[in-house]
Amino acid sequence: MQVEITDDFDLKKIADSGQCFRWTRTEGGYRIVAGGHVLEIGKIGDGQQFELNCSEDVYEQFWKHYFDLDLQYAAIRAKIDPERDPYLYKAAACGRGIRILNQNPWEMLITFIISQRKNIPAIRLSVEKLCKLSGNKIDEDNWAFPGPDRLASLPEAQLLGCGLGYRVKYIQRVARAAADGEIDFDRMAKLPDKDLRDELMKLYGVGVKVANCEMLFGFHRLDSFPEDVWVLRLLQEQYPDGFPFSLYRPYNGIMQQYLFWYRRTVQI
Repeated sequence: MQVEITDDFDLKKIADSGQCFRWTRTEGGYRIVAGGHVLEIGKIGDGQQFELNCSEDVYEQFWKHYFDLDLQYAAIRAKIDPERDPYLYKAAACGRGIRILNQNPWEMLITFIISQRKNIPAIRLSVEKLCKLSGNKIDEDNWAFPGPDRLASLPEAQLLGCGLGYRVKYIQRVARAAADGEIDFDRMAKLPDKDLRDELMKLYGVGVKVANCEMLFGFHRLDSFPEDVWVLRLLQEQYPDGFPFSLYRPYNGIMQQYLFWYRRTVQI
């Protein structure tokens, strides 16, 4: 099917924004594995027409929400005053097209535990090995992300074989807690932001950065503002008196993605 997306939407920028690790570059665009689905998507020409190899029903029921297409990101970018915040204005112009995907909170929790002290290619490799090891097979070449029961049952040696290193003990304990029902994602999704962050930080191996990433990318809490080495560096350089969070609520997480993209790709 073909779809026209008139709002900000750039496949490459989303793929490289540090929020998704199961996007694979193809000749025509990207292959995306999410929610037990596999999507091939590519841009048609120079406009905003895209080709997707799924039915209209699957697009409406899953992928439209996954890409967060009901939220107008251009209108959010327009909240940035170029006179008051010229750095963020430039960053947002550069990062135009990034969107915060609606991803599974269980998958994102494990993924961002894995992400600690790993670069993006290494995270992708570990996640893919984990899926091939214990995820349900979707088709000949793709596997779903393993659920808590499956992950909790894996022996340490197999987890170490996925390049998880010291993170194995975190993953084992969190997977067992989720399998036993001690982690209730439906209940957590109803918590206010502060309570959700506090709850996440009680989990073994989850610190402030992982909790904020899980909130933004797993629970779609768009005001959450993860601070990695890139973001911390630019905050010190560009916002020595503090980032003006009050100006951009409830979308500080989107602003973080613009800053992250700009600092990593342009102003290194």
